Amino acid sequence: MGISDLRLMFKNKRLLEQALTHKSWVNEHSGVRGSNERLEFLGDSILEFLVSKRLYEAFPDKEEGYLTALRANLVNTQNLSEVADNLGIGKAIFLSKGEEDGGGRENPSLLADTIEAIIGALFMDVGLESVTEFLEKNLFVQIPLKASQPLKDAKSRLQETVQARGNFSPRYIVVEESGPDHSKKFIIEVLVDGKKVGRGVGKNKSEAEQEAAQNALAAL
Repeated sequence: MGISDLRLMFKNKRLLEQALTHKSWVNEHSGVRGSNERLEFLGDSILEFLVSKRLYEAFPDKEEGYLTALRANLVNTQNLSEVADNLGIGKAIFLSKGEEDGGGRENPSLLADTIEAIIGALFMDVGLESVTEFLEKNLFVQIPLKASQPLKDAKSRLQETVQARGNFSPRYIVVEESGPDHSKKFIIEVLVDGKKVGRGVGKNKSEAEQEAAQNALAAL
């Protein structure tokens, strides 16, 4: 599935345009249309509901803790940004020149937010069935692979890794916090023995810490 296939799913193409519109573009094109932030807010809730429902049905013998960890592996920033990459979303996003020059088209947090906005837009335009179809093709296909991998979150695995090496526990530091209350952006770095080993971006501290830990694990 690519961006052209995604366009075919929409009756109201303006909703898709809005889902692809970053707030930085709106600042440079006042009065044209709104940003995708409200759609992202909606899409985030719909995504969590549909993934939860699918996992509940697929794993009838698994407890809540397992389902929660598996869901987190599916809907985290890094995984959603990879879905966006596969769809070619980065090339289609409406960004300001400054945001584009700053690498916005490859920014995992921005790409993940756009996927959530697209889900919100699909729901508003053509309903829950089409959102499910979108997730079937782009996210649910990953469930067998994710279920076969370690389900401990990245922070827990990093903690175990550094302690096994005789190091002190990782320390997480907020290096940047921006955005309005309903759409925060956190940038967090993780330190091991005082050295930066990973960096993460998220809509909240927990999400940013998990991404920082994941990147640290890859680096280590």
